[in-house]
Amino acid sequence: MPWFDTFDAIVPQRFPGMEIGKEEPMDRHTTFRVGGPARRFVRPGSEEACGALLELAEAQAWPVLVVGNGSNLLVSDEGLDRLVIHTGGLDSLERTGERTIRAGAGVSLARLASFAQKEGLGGLEFAHGIPGSLGGAVFMNAGAYGGEMKQVLSSAAAWFPGGGVKEIPACGLELGYRRSIFSSREGAVLAAEIALEPREASEIRDRMEELGRRRREKQPLEFPSAGSTFKRPEGHFAGGLIDQCGLKGFRIGGAQVSEKHAGFVINAGGATCADVLALIGHIQKTVRERTGVELETEVKILR
Repeated sequence: MPWFDTFDAIVPQRFPGMEIGKEEPMDRHTTFRVGGPARRFVRPGSEEACGALLELAEAQAWPVLVVGNGSNLLVSDEGLDRLVIHTGGLDSLERTGERTIRAGAGVSLARLASFAQKEGLGGLEFAHGIPGSLGGAVFMNAGAYGGEMKQVLSSAAAWFPGGGVKEIPACGLELGYRRSIFSSREGAVLAAEIALEPREASEIRDRMEELGRRRREKQPLEFPSAGSTFKRPEGHFAGGLIDQCGLKGFRIGGAQVSEKHAGFVINAGGATCADVLALIGHIQKTVRERTGVELETEVKILR
C-alpha cells in the first residue's frame, strides 16, 4: 500500500480539524513561485500537534519535509512524493522575560522583529527584511547586514527522530555560516527563544527602516526569488563575481540573473525549476572557468 493511502486512513481521524491537502502545488508555498505538487500537505495548528504528527510519521516511515515560508527553497517541477508539514500554524509569540521572546517556528521574521521593536528589544533589526520564518532562520542560521541568528538565539525546541522534542541551548545548535545542526542531522524546529538587548523603540525602528531602504535599493524585491542564490565564497562576493563575468540579465526560460543584483536569480515570469537549475549551472560553470571560484548554492534544491 502506498504511504499516502496509509496517511489518508490515519491522519484525518487522529487529527480532526487539521488542514490537509492532496497534490498541493508547492509554487503556492515558495517565494520563488516554482514547484510541482506535494503528495500530501498538512498545517498543524500547534507545536504539540506538529510534534505528535512527526512522531506518527516516523513510526509509519512516511517521507517528511517540514517547511515554513519557503523563502530558501527550489522545488522540482515534478513535485514531491512526501508529506509536507507547513509550520504556518505554529504562530505563538510572547515576551518571556526582561530580554527574551519566545516564538513558534512559523512566525515570520518580519513579525518577530516588529514585535521586538514594540517591546523595546533590539538586535533583530537585520532580520526584519528577510522573507522567512523563524524555523527556517534557525535551520540555516539566517543573516544579513552583519547580523545572524547565532547572535540572538538562546535556545530552540526541536524534534529529532528517535528523540522526540527537546529544548536545545544555542551552543548545541552548531550554528555557523548558513548552517546548523540540522544541516547534517534530520530534525525540525518547532519554536525558539531569542535573547535581545533593551533599546529605545524609536532607535530600533529607525535602524529597521534604514535597512529596508537599502534592501529596496539594491535587491530585486519586485520579482519572486529565493533571496541570495549562492553562498558568499571566501574572499569574494558571489554577486560581484557573477557581474564580473557579464551575466547580469542573462536568462534561461523564465529564470534570470537580476539586473539589479547579480547574486539573485529571479523568476522573471513563468520560470520552471528546470529553468532555474539550468541557469544556476550556467552561472557556476562560467564563474568557475573565468575566475577559478566555485559557487555553492545557498538555496535548498528539493527533488
